[in-house]
Amino acid sequence: MATKTIARPRTPVSPKENAQDAADLLENALTQLESLLWICYGEDIDWHTGEGPRHLDNVLWLAADMARKAGELFQVSEAERRKPPATES
Repeated sequence: MATKTIARPRTPVSPKENAQDAADLLENALTQLESLLWICYGEDIDWHTGEGPRHLDNVLWLAADMARKAGELFQVSEAERRKPPATES
């Protein structure tokens, strides 16, 4: 049986307490966007050689980032929803 592969960034991403600077975050976003556009355009893409595997990894990284951020937003929205209503005085 094949092993499960999890998308991950090509460069290490720091935890929130050691957050990356704006230039690193911008570089990550541009790398992901370039790959997303590459596969959208991609006629005759070879996913196994050349640039294909790198761009596929980056798009999976983008999807994993989006899923993580959506999960975080869901947790925040649930916490807000469960707060008791503020009483006016």
